[in-house]
Amino acid sequence: MSVTGVLLTYEKQIEWSADTSGYSVQKAAEQLAVRDLIAKARESKATPPTSLTVYSSPDAPALASFPGGKRLYLDPYTGGVFGEGSERTHAFFGAVTDWHRWLGTGGDNRAAARAVTGSCNLIFLFLVMSGFYLWWPRKWTRKSLRAVTWFRTGQGGKARDFNWHNVFGFWSALPLFVVVLSGVVISFPWAGNLVYRIAGEEPPVQQQRGSGPQQEAAEVPLDGLEPLMAKAKQQVENWNNITVQVPQKPDVPVTFALDSGNGGQPQYRAQLALDPANGEVTRWEQYSDYTPGRRMRTWFRFAHTGEFYGIIGQTIAGIASFAAAFLVFTGISLALRRFFGWRGRRVPDSV
Repeated sequence: MSVTGVLLTYEKQIEWSADTSGYSVQKAAEQLAVRDLIAKARESKATPPTSLTVYSSPDAPALASFPGGKRLYLDPYTGGVFGEGSERTHAFFGAVTDWHRWLGTGGDNRAAARAVTGSCNLIFLFLVMSGFYLWWPRKWTRKSLRAVTWFRTGQGGKARDFNWHNVFGFWSALPLFVVVLSGVVISFPWAGNLVYRIAGEEPPVQQQRGSGPQQEAAEVPLDGLEPLMAKAKQQVENWNNITVQVPQKPDVPVTFALDSGNGGQPQYRAQLALDPANGEVTRWEQYSDYTPGRRMRTWFRFAHTGEFYGIIGQTIAGIASFAAAFLVFTGISLALRRFFGWRGRRVPDSV
């Protein structure tokens, strides 16, 4: 879990770079209307997309999303189809995520595998908390403190492992505590519900995923979509990207997701719903509008990957995961050395 956590540190940035590195946007005076981009995406895939994302950067392609996680990048000025991005990159991170969450299993086995990874998070949380207590120096001297907070050269065997274990544990204790605690909250519904109860709220009712019949997307006229998009762009001045959900029914509010962050910062995201008939706002929801319990639960989700605090947070979370891998390695090494040392000290029975 620690190793896969390191590999997933910059997942979003790597996927975006791999997807768009070979695409050259032909900039013009104006971008195509959202309706036309959706039509171009529909022509290419022979099925309507579920959403369309446009970016504020003039060099960025538009992104059409389809059922099943399929995607299609388009030139926002000409409607030219670039492609589906780097399938190998997405497949790699998909496999790493499967191992991180479900030990690489699929189907009905995922529930059991998730229980295992969740239990590991609980045990690791105890190790992180108790490890800090065991690390605490008996005497606070400069020499004793340096011995457990900085690498010492010229050592090998048990002394080296002990030094590494203390140093990695000391510098990663706080971020690792956040990563592992948030992992527990994500792993177990009771832990997520506890977050709401600590905030003095009743946990929301969990909706079963994949329930209900799947309905085919209807052909809804999109002529009135452009003025709604124009209004959505005015809602947040410094938006980075806006995703519009392609309407599936007429006379139903059109939903927009506005993001002024990096995609993993909920405090910079908002949801907007507009009445297609008159453009009136039917719903406007920001992170600050969440209840305290929902804000805490959302924070745990994105603190786990460090994304809440941007690229710096991701880097710290990645370093903490890297340190955790060394804690596991040195911990097992020290345990084995103690075991074999204990066996070596035993007096053989007389024959």
